[in-house]
Amino acid sequence: MAVKHFLNVTVMLGGPSAEREVSLRSGAAVAKALRSLGHQVVELDPKDGTFILPKENDVVFLALHGTFGEDGQVQGELEKLGVVYTGCGAEASRIAFDKVLTKRKCIDAGVPTARFAVVSSGQTPLPAGLALPLVAKPVRQGSSVGLQFVERAENWRSAIAEALKFDSEVLVEEKIVGRETTVGILDGAPLPVVEVRPKAGSYDYKNKYTSGATEYFCPADFDPATTRKIQVAARGAFRAIGGRDYGRVDVMVSATGDPVVLEVNTLPGMTETSLLPKAAAAAGLGYAELCQRMIDLALRRKENGKTKRETVSEHAA
Repeated sequence: MAVKHFLNVTVMLGGPSAEREVSLRSGAAVAKALRSLGHQVVELDPKDGTFILPKENDVVFLALHGTFGEDGQVQGELEKLGVVYTGCGAEASRIAFDKVLTKRKCIDAGVPTARFAVVSSGQTPLPAGLALPLVAKPVRQGSSVGLQFVERAENWRSAIAEALKFDSEVLVEEKIVGRETTVGILDGAPLPVVEVRPKAGSYDYKNKYTSGATEYFCPADFDPATTRKIQVAARGAFRAIGGRDYGRVDVMVSATGDPVVLEVNTLPGMTETSLLPKAAAAAGLGYAELCQRMIDLALRRKENGKTKRETVSEHAA
């Protein structure tokens, strides 16, 4: 692809979260792709949650995942510095990283999501209003970290105790039995639906990052009407949290073909086998082109902002 001009890009990767290793892989793949396009790339690892940007920097490409990277912290710091960065803003990132806030935003927007409860103690009894089986996951973690399944009442306390190791609150949802999908969002538009099928068990951290443990189908084999419903639900969830530029929304599809949104990812994985690049490839966008598009969207926001400021100044004059 033709790149109009070469840039000084800082790829932020690694970081202090439980998803550090995946982030290092995402960032390395992004840096390689951007260098192949001719950009000057510096890889920056804020491993302790602090960083100093290079003097020559046109844009920061965020390849961080989890705490600090995906929860709005680094976005807020970059905004204070007046630095352009890829992906969602600080507030949308904060909301999406909190699964309970995300669900409430979805409910307010009429986006379908599973019935749920929030638990903060291992002594909390099984919620009377929810039907087994249940899914329990830390409110503020990603990549299926701490994910637990409660198939029987006797599993309840041990599952909650395990999930509470990763956060002070646990989201408990009714388990949706059906097909697991994910939908990439790029510049406001949904990409082709990806279906995720683990060969054994659930789509947990191990199956997510073990080569060959999960099969992926893109575009997923749904009829056009169901595909459309899945994409509409995903885009609705992304809009509900205030997302911009790009992201990925995980959606379960029930046996009746109804979509149920699980969560929104504002900085989805960017290894060359990650789900967002798979969806982009199915839409005809190669990996390097996708990385360039993400940068273009960030720079477009910068230009739009500059234009607005200049217009205000002209009126003031």
